Amino acid sequence: MHLLPRLVLLAALALPPLAASAATLPPEPADDDWPVADAGGRGWNTARLAALDAAIAGGEAPETTSLLVVHRGTLVHEAYFNGADRQTLHNTRSLTKTVTALLVGNAIDRGLIAGVDGPVLDFFPERTPGNPGTFKRAVTIEDLLTMSAQWECDDNNNFSAGHEERMYVSADWIQFALDLPERGYAAWTRRPADSPHGRAFAYCTANAFLLGAIVERASGVSLARFAREALEAPLGIRVSRWHRSSEGTGMGGGGTEYRSRDLAKLGQLIVDGGRWNGRQVVSAQWVRAMSQVHAQTPFDADYGYQMWRFPFTAGDRPLHAWAMSGNGGNYVFVVPEEQLVVVITRTRYNQRGMHAESRKLFSDYVLSALP
Repeated sequence: MHLLPRLVLLAALALPPLAASAATLPPEPADDDWPVADAGGRGWNTARLAALDAAIAGGEAPETTSLLVVHRGTLVHEAYFNGADRQTLHNTRSLTKTVTALLVGNAIDRGLIAGVDGPVLDFFPERTPGNPGTFKRAVTIEDLLTMSAQWECDDNNNFSAGHEERMYVSADWIQFALDLPERGYAAWTRRPADSPHGRAFAYCTANAFLLGAIVERASGVSLARFAREALEAPLGIRVSRWHRSSEGTGMGGGGTEYRSRDLAKLGQLIVDGGRWNGRQVVSAQWVRAMSQVHAQTPFDADYGYQMWRFPFTAGDRPLHAWAMSGNGGNYVFVVPEEQLVVVITRTRYNQRGMHAESRKLFSDYVLSALP
């Protein structure tokens, strides 16, 4: 045998597997209740999944840390990047908002909260809000859930009185939110009566934070403890990290940390109408309400209860995906009719294009690989 071909063969055998080749292997079983399967055996286009991993490894979506695909209740693709692994806790930022909405639903299911029509101020009877008025007494839990409370709060407007960065440096976040002034409408903006679904959307982290505070008031325990008992333990989620506000209230608006496989469980809960392993964790009625369009956003997306709804195409077929979304390009995409859940975790915080990059991974690679 000639020496050169032998050296070439030995070198090829010694090479570490490429990120793209890892996509053709099934995820490994673990003690987290996830069944696993080979994507190719389930009809997936494994070449596209291999191209997906290669694209991430090549920097197409910088600072991506994981990408998981669950189809029909089975984990068929799992890849980690940039030093992350199966045990990494990912700070998913505003993706927490959807988790908080699930907790609100669980509290309603338990009778701790009467319903979404309840006035927000009723949960804070000891507080004296600034800028009082009829509008403030009229704000309901559903207004918070749909980002349509009629106080002046818009995280996408640096001049907004309720901008999240102002809340973060205040000593009392609850009082900050309750003190917000009434929202005004310039000539080029739509009032609620003129808006689709009768709601004028404005993305406001203070809304989601108040939802978490309401859950604490209604349950009598911290948000982290309620989440652990009502949601995480039933899903078999053993590790998470919740953050708190200046005054100690659980931060329902962002920053909760989860492992990738546990994020996939949250998505699967939506797909399966609130059930996990045969147990009804959140009522099917609540999941239907969450995944119903309640408001139109200015970002080519609709909005449910603390969840986005984006239009996509799979081949030549249009479809919509519900999304839990957070700063950095973090996503849990949910397509109930396809029984599809896709987790993308990233740390590209506050960078232009971060969300578009993640949605492109989902659209150009995952959806194009669907059976």
